[in-house]
Order: sequence, then structure tokens, then C-alpha cells
Amino acid sequence: MTEHRGGLLPLALAAMAIAAPALAQTTITVQHPLPIASHYGAGVNGFKESLERATNGRYRVVAQRNDNEREAIESVQIGTVECYLGSTGPVGNFVPETRVFDVPFLFRDYAHARGVLDGEIGQQVLSRFSARGLLGVAWMENGFRHLTNSRREVHQPGDIRGMKVRTMENQVHMRAFTTLGALPTPMAFSELVPALQQGTVDGQENPIPVIVANNLNQVQRYLTLTGHVYSPGILICNPDVVARMSAADRAAFNAAAVAGRDANRAKVTADEESGIAALRARGMTVTTEVDRAAFQTALASAFQQYEREMDGALLRRIRDWQPGR
Repeated sequence: MTEHRGGLLPLALAAMAIAAPALAQTTITVQHPLPIASHYGAGVNGFKESLERATNGRYRVVAQRNDNEREAIESVQIGTVECYLGSTGPVGNFVPETRVFDVPFLFRDYAHARGVLDGEIGQQVLSRFSARGLLGVAWMENGFRHLTNSRREVHQPGDIRGMKVRTMENQVHMRAFTTLGALPTPMAFSELVPALQQGTVDGQENPIPVIVANNLNQVQRYLTLTGHVYSPGILICNPDVVARMSAADRAAFNAAAVAGRDANRAKVTADEESGIAALRARGMTVTTEVDRAAFQTALASAFQQYEREMDGALLRRIRDWQPGR
């Protein structure tokens, strides 16, 4: 009997060794461009907590900061990084269909933007990612973009004429600022603060949560609540990451993406409510009275070009969207 057990023990150990890889932990790295205390950090953390809990720790999610969003997306595309969570600003260089959401003054408010993105239109655009070797997982949020600068208060379009404004590498945004008479200067977010400090650019445009999280008040004096563009966020992953999952794990992954989205949007809402007061307290001059109608009139030629170059019918569907329709 002892001899029999002795023969079984090595076999049992061998079976355990074979089974071990199936029990091994899988790491998913999510790169994002902002501090961990930001709305993107909140999104990654919500995703992480949900997925790790649902899979009993078989999946481990690691947040990793990368200020160069284009580089991060390229890394996801080739598979050296599993996922990216960030703005759609540079995503149009990979999936041109996403540029439709970058058109100025397209969305009325947060309810409008979230309703469109979470509904049929948003899902249709996510389906376009697969042709580019990417998986569009879920829409997140960056927020409505506002203008800051170090030169003067801005109330109307003429106030930014001749101003050098850092933009993302996004042709839709750049055309808008060119039409307004500004000098758009595209650069990676990692280069922004040094450029503002050195006077390479006069201003930049970002949502309140980004301005707060990165202490841009230290290099910018004026904030104007233009709300000129709603900036979606997005979770993008390498398709192979999800393809290797079981059906149950894939369901947990999708549920975790929703949890991350909800945490991200909750943080944006909280930062919007407290951020403007915080920036005032830090010494920024905040202009709330903005002639938005004048900005839209000044952008008329750009709007005509967007209608020609993009899906004009889709732009109208987005503008006309109403809850429950």
C-alpha cells in the first residue's frame, strides 16, 4: 500500500503542476494620462475592483500613467499594453468615426452626451474599432472643455484671436480654433505644462477635472467657461485580451467596464461641482459670462465643413437626440 502511494504522489504533483497555469493570475495593465486621484484614476479603480472581485483575483488590474495618449493607444494596438483609458482626442487618428463627437457645441449638456454615447449611436461607433485592431469597450468621460490662458479674460470670439492655444492632435479641434482666429498648437499632454511655463503657448483647453487635477492654475491665470466641446473618455483594449477569456470572465469584464464608467462619471460630476470654486480659491480669474451664440456664429464655416467631411445625417441625429427617443 505504501509503495502504491509512493507511486501516486509524483503523479499528483505532476497533475498540480499542469493545472497551475490555469489558476495563474492574469494582469491587465490600463494606461491613462492623469494622476491616480483624477476621474480617469477613478475609472480604472472602479474597473479594477469589479473585475478582481468577480474573478476572485484571477485577474489583476494595474493602473499605469502615460501622458502620451497616442503612444498608449499604439501600444494597445500592437499588444504591448492591454488597455487604455483616456480622452477620445487622439483616437480619431486611429478610428476616424470618433471625430464626430469632437464637433463644437454638439451636445447640450451631460445628460444629452451620456444618453447618445450609451445608446445606439455610441454602440455603433464602438463597433468600428475592430477594423482598426482595437476593441472599443465602453464610453467614459472627460467632460466639457473650457479655455484657460495667461493673457486676458475671454468673453467673445475676438478675445482669442492671435492666441496660441495648445490642442490635442485632433483635426476637428484644430480647425475650430483656426476658424476663430487662434493659433492651435497640437502637442502631447506631457508637454503642456513646460510649454505654458516657457510661453510656447498662451493657453489650453480642457475639462475642469483635468485643470484641477494637474494644477494648471499654477501656469494659467484666466479660465473661461466656454464649454465648447464635450470630451468623451473611452476604455480601449487589445482584442486578444478579451478573446482569450471564458464567457463568464468576459461577462465580468464587461460588467467591470460599466462599473468603471459609473465611477469615472461620478468623479467628473463631483469635480465639476467643486472644481471652479477650488480654482478661484487658487487665484484664477473665472469668466462665466460667455457669448456662446457669438462663438457658434463665428464657427459657421467650420460647421459647414464638418457636415461635408463627416456624416451630416449622424451629426443631426446627435443634435436632435431626446431622452426616450
